[in-house]
Amino acid sequence: MSAPRTPSTPSTPSTPPSSPRTQTSPLSPPKRGRGSGALSLYAVFFLNGLVLASWAPRIPQVKEQLQLSDGQLGLALLGVALGSVPAMPTAGALVNRFGSRAVARTAVLVYAAAIALPGLARSLPELLVSLAVLGAAVGALDVAMNAHAVDLERSSGRTRISSFHALFSAGALAGALLGTLAAAGGVTPRAQFAVTAVVALLAAGVAAAALRPSTHQHQRKHQHQYENEPAYENEPGQPEPALTRPSRFTPRLLLLSALGLCVLLIEGVVTDWGSVYLADSLHADPGPAGAGYVAFALAMTVGRLYGDRAANRFGPVRVVRTGALLTAAGSVVTLATGRPVVAVVFFALIGLGVAASFPLVVSAASRLHTGSPGTAVATVSTTGYFAFLAGPPLVGFLAEHSSVRAALLILPVLAVATALLAPLLRAEGRATTTHRPAPQTASRR
Repeated sequence: MSAPRTPSTPSTPSTPPSSPRTQTSPLSPPKRGRGSGALSLYAVFFLNGLVLASWAPRIPQVKEQLQLSDGQLGLALLGVALGSVPAMPTAGALVNRFGSRAVARTAVLVYAAAIALPGLARSLPELLVSLAVLGAAVGALDVAMNAHAVDLERSSGRTRISSFHALFSAGALAGALLGTLAAAGGVTPRAQFAVTAVVALLAAGVAAAALRPSTHQHQRKHQHQYENEPAYENEPGQPEPALTRPSRFTPRLLLLSALGLCVLLIEGVVTDWGSVYLADSLHADPGPAGAGYVAFALAMTVGRLYGDRAANRFGPVRVVRTGALLTAAGSVVTLATGRPVVAVVFFALIGLGVAASFPLVVSAASRLHTGSPGTAVATVSTTGYFAFLAGPPLVGFLAEHSSVRAALLILPVLAVATALLAPLLRAEGRATTTHRPAPQTASRR
């Protein structure tokens, strides 16, 4: 380490004059307030949920139009995973390089347009490719928007990411309702997806333009300039400031990914198999069978709206652990009852219990290092998405060799695992953000 520079003449004043450089660090975060872009980010989360959910109710019609067998449809649906899983770590690297706003702006526009592709497919290969493109766009958007959300959370100094995920859940409800109404009204999937793409593109363009730079982007903007400036004189006794680097795949991050896997596996299993359980095992009519998912999704939305408030008051560990116990209890009662109405009520309890967990996992992962959250968010998101997409086929395999009721016993097991892993969210062990201090005014010549 080179010695600190000293004044070359005794006439140099001991107290440097004021200057813009001494008053404000270039690495100081931007001021909070109306310019934070939180409203536009809420819109991005809502669009994320709406676009993909508008596709789900039309799957039977697309299957019929392309004359696909069950096996062929399953292969086509893997396209979303084939696109999203590799896109997520790539998006994490891009977020670290260019910032979450730039990646989110691009991804939300591509994602909004990509919903039109499944309606244009005329064969199995075309459907597979179109869903892979859609999956890649939604995977990249998930990483970027979550990274942007945790940066806004850092700047606000309080837990708020669950409220963003509440808008995703609300968007998913709206998209599923729109798709269902379009199917009931005889609108073709191609027409619905085309209209959805146009409207979503317009909304995405407005939301993307309104996004503001995150704190991390502001810091990175000045980092290169600062690092290439000549050395400044240190204050007496002040240690040399050191920049921290993002952590890689630490054991704690991998365990947080396992926690996210458990949470999203619960969500994916209930989403794809809840109505099947009500219809096949409890012999519910189509209305009550569909009400199970509606109750679950509504409870998820409400739970996420209040998840931040609960986490700020009671702490993330208690919120996730209590929610996991509610999920376990709701799962046991749902699987033990023979009455569809009771099962629908306790599906809501499952949704309420699991609602805030994954947003809190994302927030905790982002705090493992002081740099960009892109890598950590991508890791937990990729793991969670794999569970969300691969879990339902696993349940189908188990159900084929036993029964749907027996296969769904995985729900209380996952809930207990979630409760056991909840202490990973404890505040101890999280990194605190260390900003490089403003350089002292110089005797540089």
